Amino acid sequence: MNTTLEKYTVREIVDGFVYNELEGKGLFGLSGKLTIQPEYQRNYIYADGKKDVAVIDSLLKGYPLGLIYFNDVDDAHFEVLDGQQRITSVGRFTTGKFAVKDESGREQLFSSLPSDKQTKIMDSELLIYHCRGEESEIKEWFKTINIAGISLNEQELLNAIYSGAFVTLAKAEFSNSGNANIQKWSAYVSGSANRQEFLATALEWVAASKGLNKENYMAAHRHDNNITELRAYFTSVIDWISGVFLDVESEMRGLEWGRLYEEYHANAYNPTAVSDSVQRLYADPYVKSHKGIYEYILGGETDTKLLDVRVFDEATKKAVYTQQTMAAKTDGVSNCSLCAVGHDANKRKIWDLKDMDADHVTAWSKGGATSIENCEMLCKSHNRAKGNR
Repeated sequence: MNTTLEKYTVREIVDGFVYNELEGKGLFGLSGKLTIQPEYQRNYIYADGKKDVAVIDSLLKGYPLGLIYFNDVDDAHFEVLDGQQRITSVGRFTTGKFAVKDESGREQLFSSLPSDKQTKIMDSELLIYHCRGEESEIKEWFKTINIAGISLNEQELLNAIYSGAFVTLAKAEFSNSGNANIQKWSAYVSGSANRQEFLATALEWVAASKGLNKENYMAAHRHDNNITELRAYFTSVIDWISGVFLDVESEMRGLEWGRLYEEYHANAYNPTAVSDSVQRLYADPYVKSHKGIYEYILGGETDTKLLDVRVFDEATKKAVYTQQTMAAKTDGVSNCSLCAVGHDANKRKIWDLKDMDADHVTAWSKGGATSIENCEMLCKSHNRAKGNR
C-alpha cells in the first residue's frame, strides 16, 4: 500500500458537507469528492455533547486533531479510512447541528461565534495520508486502526471485512437508530444500533440456526442483494418472544433468545399461564436468578438450577444437623435418614457435618419452603441421588 501526506484546511474538507440525521452519518465532503462514511465504516458515535464538542474545542485552542487517512478510490474520489468521527463532528458543527460553550458558558453555534473564531476553525489544517492499495490491503489496514481511541468492536470489523451489498442492506435495517422497531427490539436485545449490536445479534441468531458462526454467514452472503433470510429469522424470534411472554421485564434483555427459540419454539404455550408463572416466580423470595425464569418456564419448570434457588444458611444447617445427629445416636441409626433405612455398612454411620448437604424435605419446585421446618441433612451421595424428587 502506498501513502502520501497532504494538508487540507477544514474549509476544504467541509465544502459540500452532507449529514444524514436519520441514519446518523456524515455522507460527503471535499466538494463531493470525499465519501465520509463508506459502508465498511462504523456509525457516527460522537454525537453525545462531549466527544463532538471536544473536537471543536481542540480546533479553537489550536490543537491538532491527529492524522487522518483517506483511501484513494481513484485520482478524484476518496473515502475516509480513519477520521470520520472527527470530520463528521467538524462538519456537523459548521452546519449548525450542535453548539459549544464559550468562555462565559453560553451556548454558541458556529454561526454565532465571533468571525475570528469562525476563521480559526475553517483555516485549521488537517494532516491527511492518502492511501492506495488493493481492497485486501485497505481492509487489513482499517482493522488495525483505532478511531480517536475507541477501538472497533467485533461487528464493526466484520462489516469492514465483508463490506458489500449485504452489509449495506443489513446496516440500513439493524444499525439505523431511526428504525421504528428499535424500541421493541431493545426489550430483548442488549446494545445499541450505532455500535452494530442489533446487527450482531441478528447475525448470530440466524447463523447459529444453520450451524455457522456469524463470520461464516457474512462471508457466504456478502454479495447478496437482499437480507430476506436475516430479517425474517430475526423477526420470527422477536415475535415468538413477545407472543409467549406477555410481560416485558428488564431481565429479558440480552438472554440467549436465538438458542431458546431453536429449542422451544415448536412447543405450544398458553401466554396467560406463562404470565402467571412469571409473576409468581418474580414474587418468590427464594428465586435469586430472575434471568433464569424464562428458560425455566420454557423447559416445563423442571430445572431449578436455572433459578439459583436460595439455599439454607449455615445456621440452619448446623441446627438441623445437631438435632438429627442427637436423635440418630439415641436410636442407634445413621444421621442420614436415607442411610438409616438402607442395608449397607452406612446404616448406622454418623456423618460429620462437612460430609452432609442440606436438602428440602418437600422440593422447592413442589412448594417446599427454604425454612428450618423443611430442611433435612443427607449424606452427599444420597443428596445428589435424590435430586428434585
